[in-house]
Amino acid sequence: MVVVSGPHLRDGTVDLHAAAVLVERMNIATTRGDAKSSNKSSLTLPNILTYARIAAIPVVVGCIYAQSILDGPLWLRWVAVAIFIAAGVTDYLDGYYARIWNQQSAFGRMLDPIADKLLVASCLLMLAADGIIHGWSLWAAIVILCREILVSGLREYLAALRVSVPVTKLAKWTTTVQLVAIGFLLAGEAGDQVVPVVTQIGLLLLWASALLTIYTGYDYFRAGIHHLIKEDEG
Repeated sequence: MVVVSGPHLRDGTVDLHAAAVLVERMNIATTRGDAKSSNKSSLTLPNILTYARIAAIPVVVGCIYAQSILDGPLWLRWVAVAIFIAAGVTDYLDGYYARIWNQQSAFGRMLDPIADKLLVASCLLMLAADGIIHGWSLWAAIVILCREILVSGLREYLAALRVSVPVTKLAKWTTTVQLVAIGFLLAGEAGDQVVPVVTQIGLLLLWASALLTIYTGYDYFRAGIHHLIKEDEG
């Protein structure tokens, strides 16, 4: 809010210079408010890309379901892989455009990790139902899902304390390894027809991401415990 003294002189006449300054300041304040509101809009390109990533989830899951559960053609797996890759690319692009266009917002920071978790969790569950992830590999998927739940709970708790926990580079790499692993596993049998070890590479990367997940999850847990102890002592 801009507060200035009125443009009236003591004799009741109008000071034109003061009035002009008042109007100019009001225009500046309005422009800044409009710009700020625009930046916070939920319809910016970065947020639209995040929406697209969420919209891709039922398509990817539907393709794998139709191919595996309903005995559809193998090319459906390639469609799932293509859409999944496109969704993964939006994960990079939304953050990139938000930074260079200064369109970062609280809404975007909230929705972006949710979109990532929805994509990863949905694909892991579908791959488990498909049988690609089975046996001991199920434990890797369980570790990843439990970590996502743990981190989400800690973030919610720390947000109530007005404590921000930034995403580390290692956490970003962990997400990248997860996405690459899931991409290989989505190709599954169709990929094995091209290169016989596609599924095995996917499972190996899934275990690698699970180990990274344990480490990064411990970092978040340690930060949460630190602030919890401080809160109890306070």
